[in-house]
Order: sequence, then C-alpha cells, then structure tokens
Amino acid sequence: MDNYYVDVDYYNVSKDGERISGDVFLMSRDKESRRIVSALSDGLGSGVKANVLSSLTAHMIQRMSSSTMDLMHSAEIVMNTLPTCKDRNISYSTFTIADVHFSDHDDNYLRLIEYDNPKALLFKGVESAETTRKSLELKRKDAFKKEVIYESNIPLKLNDRVVVFTDGVTQSGMGDKDPLGWGMDPLKAFISKTIKDNPDISSRLLSKTIVLEALSRDGGKAKDDITAFVVHLRRPRCTLLVTGAPFSEDSDKILAKKIKEFDGKRIIAGGTTSKIVSRELSLPLKVDLSTFSKDIPPQSKIEGIDLVTEGMITLNAVADILDEKKSITSLENPTLKKFARLLLDSDKVHFIVGTKINESYQDPNLPMELGIRRTVVNRIRKALEENFLKKTSLEYL
Repeated sequence: MDNYYVDVDYYNVSKDGERISGDVFLMSRDKESRRIVSALSDGLGSGVKANVLSSLTAHMIQRMSSSTMDLMHSAEIVMNTLPTCKDRNISYSTFTIADVHFSDHDDNYLRLIEYDNPKALLFKGVESAETTRKSLELKRKDAFKKEVIYESNIPLKLNDRVVVFTDGVTQSGMGDKDPLGWGMDPLKAFISKTIKDNPDISSRLLSKTIVLEALSRDGGKAKDDITAFVVHLRRPRCTLLVTGAPFSEDSDKILAKKIKEFDGKRIIAGGTTSKIVSRELSLPLKVDLSTFSKDIPPQSKIEGIDLVTEGMITLNAVADILDEKKSITSLENPTLKKFARLLLDSDKVHFIVGTKINESYQDPNLPMELGIRRTVVNRIRKALEENFLKKTSLEYL
C-alpha cells in the first residue's frame, strides 16, 4: 500500500453576471512518473475573452509539462507568448504552476512557479510557513516593465498543504470599509482556523470554504472571478466494496476476515453477501426502513460496516451516477448519496467480487466471466479511475 496520497482539488465562482469564468484550473496526473501538474490561470478582465486567454495559458502549460522541457523554461515561453494589454501595459493572463513529485518514501516535493498571481501559501498542519522564492526577470519587447517569474522548491511532509488562489480571493470585500480587500494575513488566519476546526478537511472542501468566504465578503455577488486550489500530502483514504457471495462456502470465513481486518471504510452490496458477513462476524443484520424509497431498496445495518445495501439495482444506479459525474448534493436518495460520497471521498477503492452465480442476475446466453455483477463493477471502476482519478484494485473470491 502506498504511504502517501496527493490530494489536489479546486473550487471556482464566476464574477457576478458572467456565465463563464475568466479563471481556469487544469490538472494532469502521470502515474508512471508519479507527478501531478496543476495550473491556475487568471485572464485579464472577466467573461468569455478572459476565459479564452486563461484557457490558452493553462493548456499551454499542461502540454509543455508533459515534455522533457524544464518547467521554468516552459513558463518563460508561455509568458512571452501571452499578448500584452496596450491600454494597461500588463499581460493578458497570469498563472501559477504547482508541479508535485511524489513517491512512497519521504522525498516528496512541490515545484511552484508563479507569475503575477498572489503568492501561494504553505501550511504545515495548522501553521502557515514561509517559502523561499528565487526570481527570474525578463524584459519583453511589448512590455513597459521587467516581468518576474518566481520559483519555489518546497519539500512536502505529511499533512503539508499548499494553497493557491487568484486575486479574486485576496481582493474580495474591497471597498470603503476595507480599501485593500481581504489581504494575506487575515486569509492565512482564516485558513489556519479552518484546518484546526477540521484537520482532515479535503482539498475540495478547503478550496470551497475559502472561495465561499471570499464571496460572502463581496456581499454574495463576486466582484471578480474567485478561484482557489489546494495541494495536500496525506495518508491515503481507502474503501472496501464487497459484492457477491464467494464461489465456495469454505471462503465465507475468508471474506469475513478480510472485511474485519480492512483499514478504511467498508461497503457491502448484496442481500446474500450481507447475510454471510452477519453470520460469520456474529453481528445482527437489521433493515433500515427509514431509507426506503420506490426506486432503491432500503439500507441495512451491521455494526462496524459503513454501508450495507442491496446488490445489483443499487450498484447499477451508482455506476450511472459516476458515469454521468452527477453532483452528490443533487442526489435525493439517501442510499445513493451515501454510497457515492464514500467512493468519492476515497483515494483507493478495493473491490472483492464473489464468483458464485446468482441465477436471477445471470444471462444464460453469456459465459460466466461476463456476468452482470462483474460488468457493473467494471463500470464503477472505470468511472472512478477515468472521471475521478481514483486508484482501484479488484480480487475475486
């Protein structure tokens, strides 16, 4: 099992009145080189024009990051490619690049390259920490001043976070009462308190919390595009999903032992499977009628198991949700909402699939390997890996 997981996610709110954001965030994860490159670009102004410029910037960064070119040199090329506003003599787009290199050992690090965005913040646990930056000055033909790119190399330790944001965050609330806006020191204090109140907060939720606080400072109507993303090095969060009875009854005890000893969240999907687990662990199985609905069978309860559901109907519904990238908050059914949240809050999902044939779900015209249970599990695995960049593994029993 990997010792570390790099949690990277973002949140964005567009400027009030604009359908599209002038801030663009892109991320790529390279499994082979164990590298994650994130780019946040802020286009000048707002709306479609700003989005086109920031999209161009972010996509250039992503393409160059996959090449052998040094990332600092790539950033220099991007900066020189960007047009300059003739009226204001500034670049049409700013950017921050976070290039994370990670391994199973304690030698993880982040290379940060910043051009005209607010300085990124480093947090070690709940405390903010200073970073050392070196600068590269460039003079462009169409610019009236020297342009500066900053580079930082940050060793990442367990529970370190790097928070990156556009000036829509730091300048939020700017007005008569607060002429300079939110500012860096109050922002640091806010992030520190947020982490202290919820030490396990995900990168997605921390980014959202920062952006929504900035939005509230703007009176609920964003005066600029507001974006933040977070890089967090932590222990991986694991979930076990068990469905289907083992091929041989002799393996029932093996299944129960695997479930009992698993370090993480546990889901059991299937009536027969849950009865086996209940029997082998000597724990009562109770139906939770409060979760009854006309479309999805109700949940059950087994002490120590995070979720117990019916099998194929529920699994197919979950596969549809993941395939279509439906928002968890939009789901009305409590069983599906909890199922999807457990999967998406995980970094790794391990599947144990029983190979005993359930005739009510098996098409007799198909070979056993193409049974419906295996098909729907493969759909869920594919969606988790391709749509949400989760790691999955599978074993048959």
